[in-house]
Amino acid sequence: MVRAIPGPLGKRLMVRDKRVMSPSYTRAEPIVADEGWGCYVKDVDGNVFLDLSSGMFVLNYGYSHPRLVNAVKKQIPKLTHFAGTDFYYEAQIELAERLVKLTPGKFSKHVYFGNSGAEAVEAAFKCARWHTRRPRMISFTGAFHGRTFGAMSLSSTNVLHHRHFFPLVPGVSSMPFPYCYRCLFKQEYPGCDFLCIQFIREYLKKEIPPEEVAAVITEPIQGSSGYIVPPPEYYPMLKELCDEHGWLFIADEIQTGLGRSGKMFAMEHWGVNADITCIAKALAGGMAPIGATVARAKVMNWQPGAHASTFGGNLVACVAAIESLKILKDQKLVKNAEKLGKFALKRMKEMEDRFDFVGEVRGKGLLLAMEFVKDKETKEGGIKEREMLIHETLNNGLIVFRGGSSSIRIAPPLVMNRVELQLGMNILEKSLREVERKR
Repeated sequence: MVRAIPGPLGKRLMVRDKRVMSPSYTRAEPIVADEGWGCYVKDVDGNVFLDLSSGMFVLNYGYSHPRLVNAVKKQIPKLTHFAGTDFYYEAQIELAERLVKLTPGKFSKHVYFGNSGAEAVEAAFKCARWHTRRPRMISFTGAFHGRTFGAMSLSSTNVLHHRHFFPLVPGVSSMPFPYCYRCLFKQEYPGCDFLCIQFIREYLKKEIPPEEVAAVITEPIQGSSGYIVPPPEYYPMLKELCDEHGWLFIADEIQTGLGRSGKMFAMEHWGVNADITCIAKALAGGMAPIGATVARAKVMNWQPGAHASTFGGNLVACVAAIESLKILKDQKLVKNAEKLGKFALKRMKEMEDRFDFVGEVRGKGLLLAMEFVKDKETKEGGIKEREMLIHETLNNGLIVFRGGSSSIRIAPPLVMNRVELQLGMNILEKSLREVERKR
């Protein structure tokens, strides 16, 4: 860090930004980026930050990975766009073939390409309704699936996302997610009798005709709520409920997929094969927007014209995504996420024991969260402590990301090495000590 943030050039750019950009953007931290490499990003005033958020969980392969840059450079002079919903090109076919093999489940699959995670969810929502001819969907409290109307209707992480946008897409019911640290039923795991599953069963008797439900959609590990990891028995029990009533199981792997959790897809931790898997964020490594919806072939059986996208599966995005999947394999990044995740989780658990305002540390692989409290006994949310921590980490040259009302998310690029992660953990601990001194 060479000067306070924002620096003079950063301030001038922020003033220009405010005049023309939508005020709906959150813009929580005053970093004005200029360039990046690996796990680092430099702002326009010369400060260099170690990024433990992967550019909002997109840069699994780090900033400006040379193989991704070269793949895009090679494609651009040849052809940048061709209408993939009306014609054909090999890159789109190859990427779909790779995703069919990578996603869990040894069954025939089809792939739909869009431009974002929200679009991948919208496609899954529409596909489920089209295939089943059923109108209802079940999602979960604390879920975030996107901000378009269908995806937003499936989300319930923050009332701000719904305010003044009613009516939403009808037919969505939100069930309690197993957030064991803050159980809505005031139970302790184990020994809770899984009242969160029993609640759904009771709801089916009184509110939701089960034969009208098309699908259940869930993030394997809830992202925006602060990486909430359900207990190991939960998803097999939920899948059993789906099979019992003929519901589709949709896994939103937009943030958790592609090696982030120490598995290629997070749902593999529970041995559950989704009928539809949604992928985006890291798929093209930030080189171009892309999202994918991968479904059982017998489920994605809608007729031509039922759903499409002008830019979905754009050539440049497909080429970048193909190369990113090669990097994931060649550099053994899934294994790296698993190994480094264990190291980081151990360090963060030590911090949980050391600081009385750290309530819980949780996560899998390089998908980790730290939740802050005012008091460990009452578990009252430490919103002030979280904001103080983020301020300290930024001033110390470290980027972390908010999650839930009082948590931070740590999800560094999968190309990070142990030395860099050690540096990040040291800065995080230093920042916690400063919060402890000031609170």
